[in-house]
Amino acid sequence: MRKWTVRDRRGREIYITEERWKHIVERHEELSGHLDDVLDTVRKGHRKQDAILPYKYTYTRRCEDLPGDFDRIVVKAIFRPEGNNFVSTAWPDYW
Repeated sequence: MRKWTVRDRRGREIYITEERWKHIVERHEELSGHLDDVLDTVRKGHRKQDAILPYKYTYTRRCEDLPGDFDRIVVKAIFRPEGNNFVSTAWPDYW
């Protein structure tokens, strides 16, 4: 199975699998054709740690190329102690 790996601005390696990407696009077809923008959101986006579940992080980044009124991408990532950090989901949003 294919996977794409990137590093966030803090140098942490995070991957997204082909299975996760298909799942995301099935639920949020607006992201179809925007895998590079999702990966850029992890690479360059603003990161915030979840207050209740400290192993969950949210990445957000503006993206003007999305359809409709959407103008940003939100990515949720799970961080594991052994370095198995992965994208769990993503969706389009607006400011």
